[in-house]
Amino acid sequence: MMINGAGATFPYPIYSKWFDEYAKVDPSVRFNYQSIGSGGGQKQILAQTVDFGASDGPMSDDNLAKAPGKILHIPTVAGAVVITYNLEGSPALKLDADTIAGIFLGTIKKWNDPKIAATNPGTKLPDKDIVVVHRSDGSGTTFIFTDYLSKVSSDWKSKAGSNTSVSWPAGIGGKGNEGVSGQVKQTPGAIGYVELIYAIQNKMPYADIKNSAGEFVKATLESVTAALATANIPDDFRFSMTNAPGNGAYPIAGATWLLVYQQQKDATKGKKLVEFLKWALTRGEAMAKDLDYASLPQSVQQLVLKRVDEIKM
Repeated sequence: MMINGAGATFPYPIYSKWFDEYAKVDPSVRFNYQSIGSGGGQKQILAQTVDFGASDGPMSDDNLAKAPGKILHIPTVAGAVVITYNLEGSPALKLDADTIAGIFLGTIKKWNDPKIAATNPGTKLPDKDIVVVHRSDGSGTTFIFTDYLSKVSSDWKSKAGSNTSVSWPAGIGGKGNEGVSGQVKQTPGAIGYVELIYAIQNKMPYADIKNSAGEFVKATLESVTAALATANIPDDFRFSMTNAPGNGAYPIAGATWLLVYQQQKDATKGKKLVEFLKWALTRGEAMAKDLDYASLPQSVQQLVLKRVDEIKM
């Protein structure tokens, strides 16, 4: 039996591992997952052209109201959005919120700008134009990044705001996390934002980011877990964890969700999907750390499993 899903590229590395592993648990089920971006995942679940959607931004009230039935948000893992760049010698950089906002607003145009130099004393910064790379598709990675920027920069909030796609003040577009990492990698002077695993797999440098406690933090499993621990998680599981308070928390982090109808149209498929979700939220969570994603805290896992029990065939 084929279960079809579409959406986020942010969790694609972990989801593809889950789908492969699950085939050993239940050989009767195969997953066909199209990594097309969160915007596409939300559209397809609304249109009921897939059995599940995937998104790193929760669906808005407006979008949920358009759905022909009740859609449940099933959080799976959390990850980091990192700022990756292409500079000769790949120097380690530290960036604060103002500088990041300035770069993506297009007001900081050169690598040796005093704002970048201020947090990177002793680093040789070239007199080179900054080439901003952003997503061209509807993207949850963009949602997490712009949600962060809107919290830390009133200028950003008024000019571009937060959404799965925004009107970018500067730069060139790439499709998917794959596209952005590819563009940055081949463009000297480029800077872009991608999910952590894409930077690691492409051996690209990424900046330490100043968090709300005033510390420069590297994106790691631990710093994402610290951010997730402070998230205020409501009953419907639609939450944001950017700019999290507290020591050790990485500020540009977010969860990712599977989007599933509470009332399943096809009972046989629905039953198999529920079995998979229960496996993913227990056995699957244990695989997250190998790919640098943070698993859900035990308490949240239990609540999400209860929600999965509410899916009806």
